[in-house]
Amino acid sequence: MSDAQAPLRDLKPEHKFFVGVDSDGCAFDTMEPKHKECFCPAFIWKFNLAAVSKYAREAWDFVNLYSRMRGCNRFHAVGYVLDILRDREEVRRRGVFIPDMKEMYDWTRRETKLGNPALDAEVRRTGSKDLAMLADWSKTVNETVARIVKGVPPFPGVRESLQALSPKADIMVVSATPVEALVREWKEHDLEQFIRVIAGQEMGAKAEQLRLASGGKYEPDKVLMIGDAQGDFEAAIENRALFFPINPGHEEDSWKLFFDEAMDRFLKGKYAGDYQAKLITKFMSYLPVTPPWKK
Repeated sequence: MSDAQAPLRDLKPEHKFFVGVDSDGCAFDTMEPKHKECFCPAFIWKFNLAAVSKYAREAWDFVNLYSRMRGCNRFHAVGYVLDILRDREEVRRRGVFIPDMKEMYDWTRRETKLGNPALDAEVRRTGSKDLAMLADWSKTVNETVARIVKGVPPFPGVRESLQALSPKADIMVVSATPVEALVREWKEHDLEQFIRVIAGQEMGAKAEQLRLASGGKYEPDKVLMIGDAQGDFEAAIENRALFFPINPGHEEDSWKLFFDEAMDRFLKGKYAGDYQAKLITKFMSYLPVTPPWKK
């Protein structure tokens, strides 16, 4: 069996700086079409939730687009959404069955490479019908994304930033999206030329990707993670790296700030401290914990 993480471990520094960049919702404006047109419709279909589709959509969008869970792995997202639906009185009143998916929760707690290959192996090992249903949903999502999400360009400022950074920093895509989709999207817009490694869900969680690619190879204050979700921030913190936030709903402004100001601060060693802290405080204000229907 091939070692999916080998490109991360084998990455040799060519520069003294390292920059990890998330893809969906950070470099590309793909979060809305992927979740609203692909993930959620397939979720309602495969989990037989048409009778509560309104509430399933609200829960899915909150978890994946408008909360601190934004950007989480798709299998964790399914668990979070099912938990919300079980807790919602409107769903209980309709008597709609919400599957307990115990084997999914168990699997997502112990597995670090949360992608279709690992899930398929678990289905073969256990014969679980729930995990088979989850795998069917995930494959349907991938097929739908490949069919629908095309021609979505990077946010303004992304290309310019990567082009300016690439002669000075080793740049890697750090993502929970399947590698196949990432390679397709980055090549479609001719951005892979600036990237050393494109890492997706099959290579482990974001924190693990960062650790394998940069740990012990670069000084911590020369490692930066750029992301639009709390998971990106936590991956940076876990690796003692710096973090630049792309604020949801204000992505263009964020990339402009990075290109005009923050990138230069990072390269000159003036990014950490109060400057970074103010950016993170503002970033967190865009990521609520409580759903709007509970306020």
